[in-house]
Amino acid sequence: MQAPRNSFKRRLLAGETQNGLWLTLGSPISSEALSLVGFDWLLFDTEHSPVDLAAVQPLLQAAAIGTAQAVVRPAWNDKVLIKRVLDMGAQTLLVPFIESPEEAAAAVAATRYPPRGLRGVAGATRASRFGLTSDYFTVADDEVAVLVQIETVGALARLEEIAAVPGVDGVFIGPSDLSASMGFLGRAGAGEVQVVLEEAAARIRAAGKAPGILATNAADALRYRGWGYRFIAGAVDLGLLLAGARAVLTEMKGSAPQHA
Repeated sequence: MQAPRNSFKRRLLAGETQNGLWLTLGSPISSEALSLVGFDWLLFDTEHSPVDLAAVQPLLQAAAIGTAQAVVRPAWNDKVLIKRVLDMGAQTLLVPFIESPEEAAAAVAATRYPPRGLRGVAGATRASRFGLTSDYFTVADDEVAVLVQIETVGALARLEEIAAVPGVDGVFIGPSDLSASMGFLGRAGAGEVQVVLEEAAARIRAAGKAPGILATNAADALRYRGWGYRFIAGAVDLGLLLAGARAVLTEMKGSAPQHA
């Protein structure tokens, strides 16, 4: 039995555009269902959601039924959190709040086994098909994709240095935190912020890396794609649920019979 291969990474490095969805609900049922819709990737967020590490593996197992590739955002750039998520079988990580090339290098090192890094070695984990693969330790390092998240003005100023770190495969821009850092808290759609987002995509591509971003609706996602972003989350699961529920309620109220 061979170890799993990371098609998200291959497509990312080939310059393809991949459509994603951001998941925060922590539900294996919704994860499995959404994995069948046709998205290229699903992100499981453990930073800004109540999803604990113990809940991540069931989410990955549920999503494996479909064709979407799993991406996990650990709560922090922490070698222990990264090690555990990798052992659960995640092959693509989005590491939050990277401020410097040194922090990016530390994130990469946490995903590599010695002597290339410092990832702890375990045998019977989901990552290696519970020890049943014949080649896991041979290919594991190369099958991991590291995406680093830029969230502040300070990090943006060092974008090229961060992108140049060996092992960084993509640079993700977080519009909400970046806009807050720019003085536009809660206003990621402000014109000044959008200009920076467009410039960031060009800078990341010029550095030879794939740019990524989170949108909250399809219109924003299409605009970001036009700017050159290559892995784009088009919405958040909870937002979709609430929007759908509110739309149904609005229709129900609108069609309610009028009483004298």
